[in-house]
Amino acid sequence: MPLTAEEAGVPNEAAAYLKSLEDPEVIERVRCSIPDAHVFKLPTRQTAGGWRGADWDQEVWQGTLKVVERGDLTVILLVDRNTGAIFAVCPVKDGAVDRCVDSSRYFVLRVENANGRHMYIGMAFNERNDAFDFNTSLEDARRERLAEKNPVKIDYGPAKDYSMKDGEKIHINVAKVAAKDGNSVRSSRSSHRRSQRGERKTGGGSGGGSGNGAASSSGGRGLLLKPNTRDTPRRGSDA
Repeated sequence: MPLTAEEAGVPNEAAAYLKSLEDPEVIERVRCSIPDAHVFKLPTRQTAGGWRGADWDQEVWQGTLKVVERGDLTVILLVDRNTGAIFAVCPVKDGAVDRCVDSSRYFVLRVENANGRHMYIGMAFNERNDAFDFNTSLEDARRERLAEKNPVKIDYGPAKDYSMKDGEKIHINVAKVAAKDGNSVRSSRSSHRRSQRGERKTGGGSGGGSGNGAASSSGGRGLLLKPNTRDTPRRGSDA
């Protein structure tokens, strides 16, 4: 009887993921969810140059693909779109995902079961945008895992103590900006008032003289001057 992965000492990420589903406190993060994924049975590879999606003609399953992070694990899930049942689990690690040489929409996945046994299946998307989202999710997960393992250390130098010592005082000289601004405002207001008074004196004298002349000539009927007879055009009979 063949040994399981745990008995052989091989880490079984698929079994660890399935077991983590029983713990409600584990946070799960879904990096992408693609509703249309097709699974094919792989034929015998004809050449050593790589897998070719054009040779796949036996589709065995269709459903939703998810890239999920749960705890320290990153897995690719093939899930039934109606029931939510897990069809296959592909732990993301070296050699788990391979691309086809003839199309950017076709991939080969290394899926595992709870006993640690694995097999390779073909997987394809309908759209290139779905394949792009799939690749981006895997690359982002890889970079974040790498950054967590190798964090960047920033050297801030020796720590400095900026606290005030006992008996130490701080003297601050504050200029009286508000008082200067108030004096300038007052001086500008007073100069504006003086200019207004001068305009009233000059304007009032000329206006008053013309008003008296108008009152004497027109009998006090207003400030308008009576028109001069020389400016009035004469009619033909008067000429």
